[in-house]
Amino acid sequence: MSEPRYGIWAPVGGNFGPLNTPDEAIDASYERTRSLVLEAERLGYVTTLVAQHLANPRSLDLEQLETWTACAALAEATESIEIIAAIKPLLFHPAVLAKMALGIDAISGGRFAINLISAWFRPEMERTNIPFPPHDERYRYSGEWLEVVRALWSGERVNFEGEYFKIQDLSLRPFSVAQPYPRIYLGGASDPAQILAAQQADVYFINGQPIEDVRKVIKQVLGRPRFLAQPVSFGLSAFVIARTTDEEAQAELERLMGLQKLEDKLSVAKGVDSEAVMFQLFAKNPAVGGNGGTAAGLVGSYDTVATRVAAFVDAGIDTFMLQFNPFVREMTRFAQEVMPRVQHLQKVA
Repeated sequence: MSEPRYGIWAPVGGNFGPLNTPDEAIDASYERTRSLVLEAERLGYVTTLVAQHLANPRSLDLEQLETWTACAALAEATESIEIIAAIKPLLFHPAVLAKMALGIDAISGGRFAINLISAWFRPEMERTNIPFPPHDERYRYSGEWLEVVRALWSGERVNFEGEYFKIQDLSLRPFSVAQPYPRIYLGGASDPAQILAAQQADVYFINGQPIEDVRKVIKQVLGRPRFLAQPVSFGLSAFVIARTTDEEAQAELERLMGLQKLEDKLSVAKGVDSEAVMFQLFAKNPAVGGNGGTAAGLVGSYDTVATRVAAFVDAGIDTFMLQFNPFVREMTRFAQEVMPRVQHLQKVA
């Protein structure tokens, strides 16, 4: 059983609990994100994901941290943690993005990665008049976009002509510090997302859901054609509630579920592409937190949560991208109480 990698979702939209929770103020500032990431690095977390939206999906009136400028600053501020910037290909030409990514890769000393998301939040596209193709076409676009980025990261002189992009005699310097190129994560729950992840991603992010469903997803992705020599690995999103006893954790889950307002959920739902499969999964597994959150089942006593983390690792999960509320207190609790228990379980397995 391999040792898991633990990371945190940066709270770029303010927080991961209900909007009206009294536990933590909604704060989407860079200063707060920097503070959280530095503390996560100190506690032993090895990666962080900075999601990308032009506007906050929970409410267009709420603040939303800009991803790429924040990641460049985080790359300078940190020493060891991996910085993952989410990217929606519809927002950036691949040659421009490839060059930006190489810049942050250089600033970080090779600790930079991208997380490709083919977009699901319609309002930020519609209000800016950025074309928003149908679901499956977005993945065809993303596949070609990613092919261009990877080619430019290779250091070779690139000539490419596809359905969406044409690159003529272009090479980028300096070369990538990360070898052979910055790590590529990919998220999405649909068949096109799985196909693209199997073909071109280094890590496929799975939204929080029960372990039986996660095993099925891993099996499906591993059964699809692969374009790259190295095998794809898997990450899992989860909102953690760890307490001394199962009863305390369950009570906290019920409290947070009770604080979630129907109007907040409806606000997000109004902007969702109806073909986005991940939101169909969320309807099936009600939860606290983003991207499946507590549906992953990391709710319980320290021993219970550790056992479930170890079970996910045994199922094939390599990276855990975690959410907490309130953030500092709970990510500290997880680092001090759960991480050592998982390590002990692995030693005795």
